[in-house]
Parts: sequence; structure tokens; C-alpha cells
Amino acid sequence: MKACNSRFDWRTGASAAVMVLALTAAANASAQTSDTAPPAANDAQAATEQDQTGEEIVVSGFRQSLEAALNVKRNSVSSVDAIVAEDIAKFPDQNLAESLQRIPGISIQRDGGEGRAITVRGLGSQFTRVRVNGLETVATSHDGASSNRDRAFDFNVFASELFTSIVVHKTAEASLDEGSLGAVVDLNTGNPLAGKSGFTVVASGQGSYNDLSENWGPRVAGLIGWKSPDGTLGASISAAWQKTDTLELGNNTVRWAQARFDSVNGAPCFYSANAGGNPVANAGGNYRPSAACDAVGLAFHPRIPRYGEVRHDRERLGITGSIQWAPTDATKISIDGLFSRFKEDREEKWGEVLLRSNERSIDVSNYTIDGNNNLIAATLNDAWVRTEHFLKRSETEFYQIGGSWDQDVGENFRFTLLGGISKSNANVPIETTFVYDDRDAQGYRYDYSDMNRPVLTFGTSVTNPANFQLAEIRDRPSNVTNKFRTAQLRTEWDVTEGFQIKAGGLYRRFEFESEAFTRDTVVCGNGGLDRVLGTVTCSASSAFGPTAVYGLPVTADRSELFQLGNAGQPSGTSTEWLIPDLAATAAYTNLYSRPTAIDAGNTRGVVEEVKGGYLQFDARRDFGTVGVAVNAGIRYVRTDQSSQGLTSGAVVTVKRDYEDFLPAVNLAITPHRDLVIRAAIAKVMTRPTLGNLTPGGSVDGFNYRVNYGNPFLEPFRATAYDAGVEWYFAPGSIASVAVFRKEIQSFPASETRSGTFASTGLPVSIIPPSSPAAINPEGQLWTINSIGNGAGAELNGVELSLQAPFRFLPGFLSNFGGIVNATFVDSDADYIVAGPTVNACVPGATAAAACGFGGNPGSTRTSTLFGLSKKAFNGTLYYEDSRFSARASVSYRGPYNDANSGTGNVFEGYAAITNVDASIRYKLTSQIELSLEGTNLTDAYRERFTDQDAQRNYEYNHFGRTILVGARFKL
Repeated sequence: MKACNSRFDWRTGASAAVMVLALTAAANASAQTSDTAPPAANDAQAATEQDQTGEEIVVSGFRQSLEAALNVKRNSVSSVDAIVAEDIAKFPDQNLAESLQRIPGISIQRDGGEGRAITVRGLGSQFTRVRVNGLETVATSHDGASSNRDRAFDFNVFASELFTSIVVHKTAEASLDEGSLGAVVDLNTGNPLAGKSGFTVVASGQGSYNDLSENWGPRVAGLIGWKSPDGTLGASISAAWQKTDTLELGNNTVRWAQARFDSVNGAPCFYSANAGGNPVANAGGNYRPSAACDAVGLAFHPRIPRYGEVRHDRERLGITGSIQWAPTDATKISIDGLFSRFKEDREEKWGEVLLRSNERSIDVSNYTIDGNNNLIAATLNDAWVRTEHFLKRSETEFYQIGGSWDQDVGENFRFTLLGGISKSNANVPIETTFVYDDRDAQGYRYDYSDMNRPVLTFGTSVTNPANFQLAEIRDRPSNVTNKFRTAQLRTEWDVTEGFQIKAGGLYRRFEFESEAFTRDTVVCGNGGLDRVLGTVTCSASSAFGPTAVYGLPVTADRSELFQLGNAGQPSGTSTEWLIPDLAATAAYTNLYSRPTAIDAGNTRGVVEEVKGGYLQFDARRDFGTVGVAVNAGIRYVRTDQSSQGLTSGAVVTVKRDYEDFLPAVNLAITPHRDLVIRAAIAKVMTRPTLGNLTPGGSVDGFNYRVNYGNPFLEPFRATAYDAGVEWYFAPGSIASVAVFRKEIQSFPASETRSGTFASTGLPVSIIPPSSPAAINPEGQLWTINSIGNGAGAELNGVELSLQAPFRFLPGFLSNFGGIVNATFVDSDADYIVAGPTVNACVPGATAAAACGFGGNPGSTRTSTLFGLSKKAFNGTLYYEDSRFSARASVSYRGPYNDANSGTGNVFEGYAAITNVDASIRYKLTSQIELSLEGTNLTDAYRERFTDQDAQRNYEYNHFGRTILVGARFKL
């Protein structure tokens, strides 16, 4: 499968090879120093348990943070990786997701140039559960295409300075929260009792510069902590604020499609004349088959070829607070709070041609069809030239308040009572698009001979207001709210030395609510913009007058001239065009005073109540010089689920419940004090994707797609196997290999067919009014998707990791060190897809005979699991002495399929990408440190494709380099 073959970057391979050689030399030279290594894995599990309960290991410096993280890993019975802050309010990276990608088996997905979501061992972000201070939660933000209306956690919501550690649990335990097929990620904020007595004050400030936007942005953070002299009372508060303004420049096709054009090289493809710029009039007449018309109609062409700019104007504020009281050694009470506000204005400016659904009015000439059946180059007449101006204003507020009571009852029994609430409120008050159209433009030319850098040339003026009309107006405000309420009781009983029983109970309530609305308006007829009961009507009595043909008049005072920057475009590409001015056009159309209509497909909710408990046995024993540690137990959970959605305008609620028994066993053997052998097996589960649980259907009138939900979907259930060997050959060093397998028994699968809109039984009123389908619902066959409980899937993989300081080198060279890891994963899953259309014409068809396409036939295709890269590599080379430190990191993620595609394309996804980051720090004094950091130093382009076989361009864009200059003060 072409999409999943790795296109390896030689620079990544060379960097990794050099580091592997150096680290191997470190292993050979330093093996004799292993007597100074930390305690073996069967001596204690304290590091992991402390981290789970908020305890903090105070370290200073990157090298010490690596050693602290290794101790957490080494002292755990289950498979664990960790990242520990270098110092108070000093996380190793600017973004939590950027840090997580350094861990073996973890890859990230970026939005606006920064990490947003993670993939663990090939399983996407919806399969990963995230806890903040021990409480499961969901934080939601937005990207350009849609809001996160799922269980995935958006790591870009939080400032990294607010956290002291991240712990990633890769194998399950009975005592660990369920809901993950991939991993459970613990995010931990500060712990004032772990610091020094008296006051601690930390402050930092940075300036952030992006070389594409050429803008500076501030980043400041600070912490104040206090601990009483007797160590019984502590309090801290920290805050971080950042503002950035970055650009994303590139091109986009919005997928490729097949369709019949009006004529090819002057030969008519229909028996009726071209009505020119009118999709309703052009719909009439039967197809007139010919070799040229058939070839062009069955070839794939870009639906909306375009270049443009996306601006990400972001502001992030985070505040944490903690109070801890430990009146005795047996009692500790903690209260932790976290608040975060993430705001983004996303502004898009595009110059394009709208082939999608308008091919009937367009004439094709001077064309080329390549070996993948792509209409890769063509000249178009009567083309729908379009320019767009889009603004999405979003704000996410997250808060969490939690408390814990840790109590020793005697010497052998202890309990923890934990509870709290969290809420993530992601609001989009404005999501506005204004569109200018010139629907009979002549001489437009596109050429995708270079798929990533096409030549797109407008043949007519796109800077003259007289050539355009204001044709579409869209606004889609929405809100997504997630709420958690959690209560847990955990107990531990030391039965005898080396044998412990853990038991606990839990209650968790999760509420998800999505509301969405539209103010979409198609300008049509005589320029009417009236809206009656949510439907668009056009009338000559419109307040705007009867002068428009298909839109409203365009004037210079309601427009702005856009000039394209460095988007990777070749010479010959048009680089400036007229776009609507947002404020002036909104005022002219009175957009925000217009009534809203409910977006039925994105108005839904899910409520889940989870009750359960666990029983786990932990045992440790030495058999001569061999240490053995094991935990084994079972977790029981009952899920009561209520799904709500709109069907034919009515609210429908479906209730159900299901139970899961989840046994888990973890084994750690220490045949030598420097060697740990691990094995694990567990039953795991992830609850169904929220969007798939909606009763009823949603409609995409632009792509002619209908999606049905299924509130009776079974959870994803799997059996997970894990085995590994870790060699701690020197202090701060590890060489490890882990193999893993997941047998996924239940894997919801899409079911696809082609049909008329009438066959769905859905009301026409739920079709978005600004879409082509609203004008002509039966203008073409629809792709109708539903979701069911399909067959399972398998996933197999291996992780390799090597980390060491270069203490074996002489002089200052001994201050160097390195980290490399690699992950190789493969999987097989069957998906039902809709492939290319076929020609349904009868040979010898005449003007009296209908002769149409045969729809997109469904078939079963095997692929890797969505979001899974077969190969991923990470490497870091660092230097650190008493004053100066530096590090450079390289991360490579292989190509992967991301989703089922549409319009006859089989799957879509992302090509391989390599990112390079670096940082330099210098301590002027023990209290003051200067820093210089850079992210995405090679200005890597993000390449997205549609159709795994043909690898057609979906988008190709870049975000520029970001440089941060700053200083840090600690008292």
C-alpha cells in the first residue's frame, strides 16, 4: 500500500546513525561503572506511586531530569515512561505534545505549527486517556476544518510551564483507570511540600519570532511557592501567558473527484447547450458520450485547486494553585486547581476555482491525463473563479478543582480518597466565510505535474471588483462542552513483607454536549438574501435590489487586495487577488443580526456514568540474586450511556448500558541489578467515538455525503501483550527493546453505499443552505455512510531506545549525551470504502437516453489502522556543564492513513515529515539564565494526500521557523 511505505529522509537516518554509534560506544565504555546505578526494579515502586499522587522529584538541569525520568521507569512493575521538569516551572519543551514525541512509541499531530494530539504505539488520540493530577479529563480546542467533538485530548490548551512531570503508562493495571487501548497519560502540576522551606520565586520571559509571519510574541511565566519551617503546610501558585501570531502558507485541492464537463477540446459532452454560470440550468440534457468526454469525465481532477494563507493568532493563559497540609507523617491533604484559557483567531484567504459540483458548466481544453488517471493539467473556460475570506474566532476555557486525602491507618494499611470536577468549554462565536464568484471566467489554467507545487493561473482579472459578485455568506457558531465528575477510593494493605493487596472503587460521570448553528445564505436569483423559517428565498423585492445575476455587487470599499507570500508556488502562479473585507461585508449583509438555524448533525450529546472497582495483588520476592515483582488483578466497570441527537428535527435519546471485566498482569524480573525483563497481558477497552454515537444523521451538502450515527456501537475491546528488556548499563543510561501486540476484537467499521437523498428518509431542510445540494438535492448520487460493529484488527510493533551521557569521553566532551529511539509498527484492519465511479453509459446512447455515472461502488480494503505510522524515529544530542547547556532534537514520523476519504478516493492521510528543534541556555549567575530556542528549524512542509494508491495532493503547506529569546530568574 503506497500510502504506508516510508519515504525515508537521509538527514534523519544520518543523524540517527551517528547518535547510535556514539551511544553504543558509551555502552561499551561505561558498562563497568554499573555498580553506581540506582536500585533495581524489584526494590521499590515508590517513584511511580509518588508521581501518581503528585509527589515531585526536584531536579535541576536537563541531564538530571533524564535521570529522574529513568528512575520512574526503572522502579515501575508495568511499562512506564516519564518526562520530569528540569526545574520548577521549567519543562523541557514549549509544548507538552512536543515533549511527549521524545518518548518511544509516541508520535504527534500538529495544528498551526505546534503539537496538538498524540498517537501511542500506532493508536490515535481517541484511544489515549489523559489525567490531570490523577483525574481523567478532556480538553478541547479547534482546528480549521472542525472542532474536536471527540474523546481526544488537545495538549495545546495548556502552557508547559504549569507542569512538573508527565508519566505515560503503556501497559494496563487493574488499579489504573480504564478507557485506553493506547496509554494513560498523567499530567502533574506542582507540589509545594516537595520544595524548600520558605519562599520560592521563579519568573521567566521570552520573545517569540516566526520568520513566516515576521511577528514577535511575548511569553511570560512565574511561580510563587511557600513551605512552612516545620514542613507541614505548603502553598504555591503559578501562571503562564503567551501570545503568538504565525502563518501557514501553501496550496490545497479539497480532494479530487470525477465528473463530466460541458465540452472537451470544443466537442460537446451534452446534448443541451452550456447555460454558463447557472448550475440549475446546466443540470438538464443527457450526456453525449465520446472517447474524449469519457476519458476526461472518468479521470480525477482537483475539486478546488487553490493557494492561500492561514493566520493563527493565539493567546494562552494558564494558572495553577495548590495547598497541602501534612499535620503528621500519616496524613496529607491536598487541594489542586487548574485554569487555562486558549484563544485563537484563525483567518484564511484563498484564491481558487470551484470545480466541485459545477463541472457541467465548464469547458476543458489542452488537458493531460497521467498514469494514475488524474486530469493533471487543463485549461478551463466558463470556470467558477472564487476568492474566499474566512475567520474563525474560538476560545476554550478549562478548569479543574480536585482534592485528595492520603491517610496511613496503622503501619500496614493506607487509603487515598480522591475527587474533583473539571470542565472544558470550547466556544466558537464566529465562524464566518464570505465568497466572491466570477462564474464564467475564461482561460484558467492548472498544472499538477508537480503534485506539491502546482501552477495555478487565472486567465481573467481577479483584482477588478466588476468581475465578481458576492455569492455566498456563511457563519457557523458552535460550542463543545465536556464535564467530568470523579470520586475514587484507593486502599493498600501490606499483608506481609513483599505482598500487598490493593482495592478500590470509583464513580465517574462524563457529559459531552455539542451545539452548532448556521447563518448560511446562498445569494441567488435577483440578489435576494431573505431567510424565511430557515430556508433561503430570493425575490425581486429584496432590500438589495434586483441587479445581481447570482450574487450581490462587489465594490472596492468592501474588498481588500490579498498578496500571496512564500507558499512554495512556482513561477507563473497568480499571487494576488481581491477578497471580501470581513467587517465591511458583514455590515453590508447584516450577517450577525440574522437568525440562526440549528446544525442538526453537530447538535448532540452523550452522558456516561461509570461505576466500578478493582482488586489487585502486588508481590515482590528475591530468588537468590534474581528479583521478581508482579501485579495481577481485575477491574470491573459498568457504563450507563445516554446518547442524544436530532432526527428530522426532533430530539431523540437512546439509553443503554454495558459491563466490562478487565484482568491485567504485569511482571518484572531482575536477573541482574542492571537488567529488567518485563512482560504484561491485559484486557483493555476504549468507549466508542462520540461522533459515532449520535442518533440520526448529518449531511454534507458540499461533498454529497450523509453520515448516520449508531448509539448501540460496542466499545473498542482488545487483548494487549507486551514484553521488553531494559539494560541500565550506567547512571542515567538505558538500552531497551520492547515488543507489543494488540488483538482488537471489536472495531467499529463504516458501511458505505451510493443512493439518492430521498432514499435516506432525511428531511431536505437539514442540508446546509449554502451548499450546492440545497439548490438541487438530487443533482447527483450521494455517498451514504453508516457505522457498525465490524471485525477486529491486529497491531504488532517493536520499540528500541538508547540513552546515555558521554562520560567516557575526555575533558569537556564528557558533558555531551544523547537519546535515540525508534518505533516500528504494523497493523491490518478492514475498511469499507467507496471507490472510483464507473461509466454507466450504454454504448450508442442517444439524446433521448439518460446516460450517467454509476456511483461510487463500495468495497472492502485492508489498511493500517488510521493514524498509524509504520516508522518513527527521535534523536536528541545534548551538552550540559555548570553554566552552559545546549541540545538539538530530530523527530521523524512516517506516512500514515488518517481517515476514509470521499469522492471516489480510497483513504487519505499524511506523508512523512521530519522536524528539527534546538535550544541553548547560559547561566549568568545561579539565579539568572539566558536562553535561545528554535523550533521547526528546517521549515518542514506538511504534505497531506488523498487516495493511498495515487497519492493525490490534498494540501502542501508550511509554518515557518520559530525562534524564542528569553531569560529566567529564580530566587
